[in-house]
Amino acid sequence: MRRSLRPRIGQLDRNCSFRMRKGRGRTSRIRRRKLFRSSVSRGVNESYKPEFIELKKWLKDRKFEDTNLIPACFPGTGRGLMSKTSLREGQMIISLPESCLLTTDTVIRSYLGTYIAKWQPPPSPLLALCTFLVSEKHAGDQSLWKPYLEILPKAYTCPVCLEPEVVNLFPKPLKAKAEEQRAHVQGFFSSSRDFFSSLQPLFSEAVESIFSYSALLWAWCTVNTRAVYVKHRQEQCFSREPNTCALAPYLDLLNHSPHVQVKAAFNEETRCYEIRTASGCRKHEEVFICYGPHDNQRLLLEYGFVSIQNPHACVYVSEDILVKYLPLTDKQMNKKISILKDHDFIENLTFGWDGPSWRLRTALKLLCLEAEEFTCWKKILLGEIISDTNEKRSLVIAQKICQYFIEETSAMLRKVSHMKDEEVALINQLALVETLWIEELRILQASAEILNSLQTAFRFAFFPSTGIPALVEYNPNKQMGPTHFGRQSEDLDGSGHLSLFIYMAHSTVR
Repeated sequence: MRRSLRPRIGQLDRNCSFRMRKGRGRTSRIRRRKLFRSSVSRGVNESYKPEFIELKKWLKDRKFEDTNLIPACFPGTGRGLMSKTSLREGQMIISLPESCLLTTDTVIRSYLGTYIAKWQPPPSPLLALCTFLVSEKHAGDQSLWKPYLEILPKAYTCPVCLEPEVVNLFPKPLKAKAEEQRAHVQGFFSSSRDFFSSLQPLFSEAVESIFSYSALLWAWCTVNTRAVYVKHRQEQCFSREPNTCALAPYLDLLNHSPHVQVKAAFNEETRCYEIRTASGCRKHEEVFICYGPHDNQRLLLEYGFVSIQNPHACVYVSEDILVKYLPLTDKQMNKKISILKDHDFIENLTFGWDGPSWRLRTALKLLCLEAEEFTCWKKILLGEIISDTNEKRSLVIAQKICQYFIEETSAMLRKVSHMKDEEVALINQLALVETLWIEELRILQASAEILNSLQTAFRFAFFPSTGIPALVEYNPNKQMGPTHFGRQSEDLDGSGHLSLFIYMAHSTVR
């Protein structure tokens, strides 16, 4: 065989006086960076797996065949849907026919319909869907919905499914809601036992073994985490609870991102559930939908996950922490708290990526009113500035609260890290909680920086050489400094105090 005289890639002719080492040039570095970025965002195609092949056949029999998306596994988000081609803004990414949806109509038309119709008091739409899921899962290979059931998660990470010692590690507001969720599901199961008993003629096994708490919990989580909104007509055989849930096979593989916008709704004309993207998507990237502008505690409670760099994420300030650093000698404190409660300013007080929310700042300003300023509390709620002293005091208290949360969060992260070493069986659950606390720590650190900047703004509010007040604007993305000189009437409020104008973009709670 004739040997090629052409040097191979990465090698030079022997007569050359130098040698280039492979992959050390600028072009190679750029290529490696591009490959790294694509490997991070691109998923691994899973459409070849038997469960997805069966699902695709099942969907095709029901008049649906997708041309835009394929199932894939992605780093960070797990199983999702990947674009086969580039998607443009406004393009239909999925249109799922009504025949593919699992709704209460599906349940009524099934073998369960007769039992539901005669049961009193009428069962809820949620109970009907959960009962159908448990029953069909028990049917195994005999179920017409087996291809869909096979791709559903075997277990969920909603708080109701987590171990009590893990739930105890939650932030207090989330822990309280998680305990309410657990009590709700347990009550749901207890109140449904008699209805399950009425289904005994359908099964050869005892219904108690089929409709166990764990089976119903799995079904409840399936509906709660995966259902889409489809309004149905009110049936006499159901209770008056909203009948708006539908399970959407294949479509429910789409993961959530707070950074995307989509238009999703059931089209009455086409009788399909349709999703259109409001932004483009490159080929072989994960396609996301948005479940709503939820903070991370809400996402974990309802869906069992935490979103990294979630712009809606926040840290909640409870009433006891709100007053933690206020003087105990304030005789008007109870009255102030009563005013905040009467005007709905005691809940949803938060720190976000852009600092303390307007609601939190307002509540602290009211609580920091001096005795002689107390009659001005209505102005505080309307957003007016009472005095520079009140502004400064409220900022100092906000800083102390923020620092308290930073210390508490850091301590909790150390505790979670220690438990991960001790409780190996809970490693996945603990990692989820750890992610939540890490995100909250980042938010608090961002808030602390902003509060420091606001304090700086006050220190430089007056020019030392002239004593002339400067109008100061705060923008997290710009350097702090005086923006312009105005007339005295523009720089001072009616009380003769300096007004500080603060710009905060994308406030999480208003």
